[in-house]
Amino acid sequence: MKGLILIIDDEETLRGALSRILELEGYRVFQAGDARKAYQLLDQQPEIHLVITDVRLPGEDGLQVLGKIKSHYPWCEVIVVTAFGTIQDGVQAMKMGAFDYVTKGDGDDQILITVERAVEKSRMQRRILDLEKKLKTRYSFEKILGKSREIKETILLAEKVAPADSTVLLEGETGTGKELFAQSIHNSSPRKNKPFIAVNCSAFPKELLESELFGYKKGAFTGAISDKKGLFEEANEGTLFLDEIGEMNYDLQAKLLRVLEDQTFTKIGDTKQVHVNVRILAATNLDLLKEAQSERFRPDLYYRLSVFKIRLPSLRERIEDIEEMALFFIRFYSMKANKQVTGMDPAFLARLKHYDWPGNTRELKNIIERTVILTDHEVLTADLLPYELLSPSRSTIAEEFEGSMEELEKIHIRKVLALAKGNKTKAADRLGIGIPTLYRKLKKYGLE
Repeated sequence: MKGLILIIDDEETLRGALSRILELEGYRVFQAGDARKAYQLLDQQPEIHLVITDVRLPGEDGLQVLGKIKSHYPWCEVIVVTAFGTIQDGVQAMKMGAFDYVTKGDGDDQILITVERAVEKSRMQRRILDLEKKLKTRYSFEKILGKSREIKETILLAEKVAPADSTVLLEGETGTGKELFAQSIHNSSPRKNKPFIAVNCSAFPKELLESELFGYKKGAFTGAISDKKGLFEEANEGTLFLDEIGEMNYDLQAKLLRVLEDQTFTKIGDTKQVHVNVRILAATNLDLLKEAQSERFRPDLYYRLSVFKIRLPSLRERIEDIEEMALFFIRFYSMKANKQVTGMDPAFLARLKHYDWPGNTRELKNIIERTVILTDHEVLTADLLPYELLSPSRSTIAEEFEGSMEELEKIHIRKVLALAKGNKTKAADRLGIGIPTLYRKLKKYGLE
C-alpha cells in the first residue's frame, strides 16, 4: 500500500472517480461528503497521510478544514481542489500550509505526481515527529539513572527550576551529565517545542566564539562573504546552553553579560542592535566564585549566571548508583554490538566501586563500551578492565594523599599523560576535557 488518503467532496460522482484512480495506483482511500464526516474518519484513522479537499463544502469550507487539520494532525498533508475562477482560494490555501492546490479538470498524471510527493512528505513529517518525541523522552528527568539521595536531590532542584525562565548554572566535574540535565530542564520548560542549542565555550578561540554566538555582517572581516546568524538568534524563543562557561575569554564575557541583562546584542561589523528572547543555561567544572575572586572570571557575570545554581554530584559521591548504571550501559552496548552480554561478575563490579572515576559517568560509559567489545562471554570479567581500574584502589590513593581532590586530580592527569606518552591531545580526549582546559590544569599543577 502506497499510503492512506481521505477525499472530501460533496459531489459523490467526482469523489468516487478520483477514489478509483488513486486505488488503482495502490492507495487506500476514504471518502467524506462534508467536514463533520471527515473529522470522524481522521479520528478513526490518524495515520492518514493526505487529505484532498474541495474548497466549496456544505457547512465548514475546505479552508476551514485545512486549518483544523494542520492544527490537530501536523503530519498530514492537504491538497486543496479549486474550481475555475477561484484561484485566489488556492493562494490562500498555500499561505495556510496546504501542500498544493489543483484546479478541477487538471490531468490525472499531474494529480498523481502531486499526490505521490505529498504522501512522501507526510511520511517524512511523521518520522521527524516520532524522532522528536523519542528525543524528548530520552532527555527527561525520568531517564536520569540512579536512586541515591545525592542524585534524587539534584533532580528535584532541576525539576523545580525547569518551568521558570531563570538562568541556571550547572556546576560539577567533567562527565557528570551537565548537558543531559540542561536538555532535561529545557524539555520540561514552556520552551520545550523551541530550539535547544549547545555550544562548548572551551572549543573556540575568542574571535571565533564571538562570531558563533552573535553572528556577523557581510564584509565584517576577511572571509565574511555573507551575513551570518549567531547562536543567540538561532536559539530565539528557546534555550542556549553554554558549556564550559569558565573558559570564555574575559573580554567576551562583557558582551555576554549585556545579552543576559537586556536580551540585546550587536553583530560583528554591524551597528544595529538585535533583540532576542533566549533562556540561558550554563555549565562549568570550575569553582566560578573562586575564579571571579581571582579576577579570572567577571564577578558581575558570575552573579548574573548563578541566579539558580545546581551542583551535580560526582560518581564517587554516588557509589550505590554504579551497579544500576553499569547494567544499563551493558544492555545498551550489547545491543549495539549485537552481542548477548547480560551482566558482570562480582570482581568486575568491585573494581568499578573502588575506582575514583575522575571522568565520572562519561568514563564509566566508555569503559563499559570497551569491555563489551572485548568480551567473548555473557558476563564481563575484571581482566577486561583497563589499567587505571586495576591500579591501587580509591581508598588506598585517598589515604596516601589524605583525601585532597586536587592532589587526586593531579596524580590522575600525570598517569593519563604517561599512558598517552605525553600526547596532550590524546590525554585530553581520554580525560574527557578540552585542550585549553588540560593546559590550564597542567599549569595549575606544575606539570607543564
